[in-house]
Amino acid sequence: MDKEIPAEIRRRRRMLRIGIPVAGALLTIAGLLLVMHRFADGIDPATLDFSRTETGTLESAVSSDGRIVPAYEEVIVSPVGSRIREIFCHEGDSVEAGTPLLRLDLASTEDEYRRLADELAMKQNQLHQADLSGETRISDLEMQIKTKEMAVDRLHADYQNERRLDSIGSGTGERVLQARLAWQTGILELDQMRRQLSNERRIQQAASSTGRIEENISRRNLAQAGRTLEEAHILAPHSGTLTFIVSSIGATVGQGERLAVVSDLSHLKISGEAPEGLADRIAVGAPAKVRAGKYEYDGTVTHTGSQSKSGVVPFTVRLQPDHGPGLRAGISARVSVIHDVRSDVVRIRNASYYRGPGKYRLFVRTSANRLEARDVTLGDSNPRWVEVTSGLSPGEEVVISDMKPYEGRSSIRLR
Repeated sequence: MDKEIPAEIRRRRRMLRIGIPVAGALLTIAGLLLVMHRFADGIDPATLDFSRTETGTLESAVSSDGRIVPAYEEVIVSPVGSRIREIFCHEGDSVEAGTPLLRLDLASTEDEYRRLADELAMKQNQLHQADLSGETRISDLEMQIKTKEMAVDRLHADYQNERRLDSIGSGTGERVLQARLAWQTGILELDQMRRQLSNERRIQQAASSTGRIEENISRRNLAQAGRTLEEAHILAPHSGTLTFIVSSIGATVGQGERLAVVSDLSHLKISGEAPEGLADRIAVGAPAKVRAGKYEYDGTVTHTGSQSKSGVVPFTVRLQPDHGPGLRAGISARVSVIHDVRSDVVRIRNASYYRGPGKYRLFVRTSANRLEARDVTLGDSNPRWVEVTSGLSPGEEVVISDMKPYEGRSSIRLR
């Protein structure tokens, strides 16, 4: 059986249903009134940051984030495919030139060096034997030619003798012809032997040249293997700090794989990236400003990338000086590369309001207690100044604080 709810309880529930929405509406109205009162009451100028428009020089710059890196570093790569046997140093160690960094397994490299040494010795022996054989053949031909020359001289004497006998009637014409034929045949044979000697000398010279070339190739291969073997003893190329070294004993490394990096941390530079659309404004030799923490340094662009990667172009800035407070390898820095310098430019101070060239709505102080919204066109900039191309005149005060809460206002009263 249902029990009747007392009238007092029903009255309280009715008041709650009506009171909650009314209270919410009253709170909303009170908040709006508070905001309107705040606007009507104005802004304390002490909470705003003003910049007075002035005429001066503007160094237009391309700004980007960069990273401080060592100005000089050398990457040591493995000259051979091998395994790491020992590691003598660790990252962060200071090393001197010639300090052993690690040791590779060089058994196969040493075997290759010995094989090439044996190959060179074999080439030299073969060349020596070929030279001896050629000299022997040439000596034999020279001796044969001398003998043949003597034989031809004798045949010539016989021919002359037969002619004399024939002239006094003691000989015959047939014997003269036979002697003459024998002498001329000897001359032809002698000429053939001389041509054979000349050819043999050219053959010997060509064979010797070929052998020398093969010997030089083997000698260069051996020298290269010697340099590879020497480089396989991984030493610090110069004094500096070891900023990287492989740390796994027994690990296999391929030829050309990075083993260590020795850096000179006493000299630093900036490695930056610029959007490819602004890359043409960054040229080698352009001056730059670098801000690292609260410190600012001058610099010069020394290198720009020739190709864009992922929409950016890399560049390098040399610092002047290249060491000092706030500079530490691996930390970020703000880089501004100056690409144009103009005088008599209307300018205001740079701040968070500036997002690049274009149109802005800024508040300008028109009297001691009034700000007026005005359409202003801004141009190039650098970390300190922004160019005003229209909308402001020299001597006016512009609010450069964040004014987003007042975007819809055309004027604001100052308290």
